[in-house]
Formats: sequence, C-alpha cells, structure tokens
Amino acid sequence: MKKNRRRQRRKRGRGIYILPNLITTASLFAGFYSLIATFTGRFIVAAYAILVAVVCDGLDGRVARATGTTSSFGVEYDSLVDLVSFGVAPGFLIYAWALSPYGRVGFLAAFLYVVCGALRLARFNVQVGSVEKGRFNGLPIPAAATLVASTVLFLTYTGYTGKVRNLAVVASIYVVAFLMVSNVKYNSFKELEPFRRRPFHTLVAIVLLVILLLAQPEVMIFAFTVLYILSGPAELAWRRLSEGKREQGEREKEIEGEREKWE
Repeated sequence: MKKNRRRQRRKRGRGIYILPNLITTASLFAGFYSLIATFTGRFIVAAYAILVAVVCDGLDGRVARATGTTSSFGVEYDSLVDLVSFGVAPGFLIYAWALSPYGRVGFLAAFLYVVCGALRLARFNVQVGSVEKGRFNGLPIPAAATLVASTVLFLTYTGYTGKVRNLAVVASIYVVAFLMVSNVKYNSFKELEPFRRRPFHTLVAIVLLVILLLAQPEVMIFAFTVLYILSGPAELAWRRLSEGKREQGEREKEIEGEREKWE
C-alpha cells in the first residue's frame, strides 16, 4: 500500500509539471497559427492569435509558481516560444499588413523588431537574478506583440487607412524595438497574485476593467497597451525631473550655507 501511494505521488509530481508546459505549448500553437493566418491574408485572425498567445504566456508562469512546478526547462522553453509567438509572428504580421509597400525600409523595420525582441529575451535570461523585483528592464516582448496585434485590430476597426497610417506604423515599430533593448523600467505586475487576499475595491476595479475590455476590445486593448508602453518613459522622465529638483535644492542649501558663513 505504501509503495503504491509513493508511486501515485511520484506520478502526480511528474504529471503536474506538464501543465505549465502545455500552456506554453498552447502559446506556441497560437503564434504558429498567427503565422499561417498572416500568410493567407487573414490579418484579424492573426492578431487575435497573438493575443491568445499573450494570455497563455501570462498563465503558464503563474500556474507554475502557484503549483510549485517552476523549472529551468520551463524557463528555456518559454523563451523559445516567446521568440516565435511575440517576435517572429508579430514581425511577419506587421510587415505583411502595413510595411511591405515600403520595400527595404519596411523589411528592415520588421526585422529590427524581431532581432530586438530576441536580444530582449536573451538579456532577460541573463539578468533574471539581478533585476529589481517586480520590474522589467526594457519593454517586455509580450507587450510589444500586444501593441502590434492591437494596432491591426484598432486601425481595421476604425477604418483608418492610407499612407499616413503606414508611416505611423513604421515609426511605432522603430520606437517599440528601441524600448525593448533600452534600460527603461516597466512594472511586471508579478506581485499581483490572484490567490492572495485583496481589498474589496480591487475586485471592483478588475471587474470594471473586464467590462471595458469586453465592451470595446479593439479600442480598449490598444489604449491600455499604449498607456503601458508610455508609462516607462513617463516614469523615467518624472524620476529625472525629481532628481534634478533635489539636486537643485541641495545646491541652493549649500549656497545659502556659504552665504551665512561669509556674513
């Protein structure tokens, strides 16, 4: 009886590790499906597939941490999947949807997005133990992929077309690529564990956000993503401004102290 129980526990221990990796595989499937949809000209489907991959990417890590099934294999596998689902798939989508008319410039913009995403993932794996807790060093690649997908959905929904749209897309791709390899800090939201007790107003806020997303997903996903991307540079500018004011105040105090000495 004891041996059977031990065997069952071992099977459960081995089996539960499959769960987060299955979710990661679902993210890979969504990314690959996005590539196929883009190849066949179904850009809306491709954009939604990337968003599904983003959801799966957010779930696999939380499930692994909640069940205590984190492993180095899962981390490496997740990085490889992220490169396909959030690097190659969005790069191919944005090139086919908006950048192809610009020839070499459009191709280089799409490739720059992919290579910066790969560099971002490599740097994340190297700095995983040295980065400030709850923060990302540079724009996370799932957020960049969400911007690409939500841009396709938003501009298609609003019916905005023309050369100005494509030029704006080219500029935004270059900016996003730069932010991924920059040292701009972004909130990781990993401290928001769903299984911990939270105040009642937190639940109300989450419900309101879900209602807004469901009411107008094409608009709200794009708006939330843009706000998140802008939050990094805005926080950086605020910190530098605050530091400048502190330094200026300290200098003024030093000058006043020197004046008092001479007086």
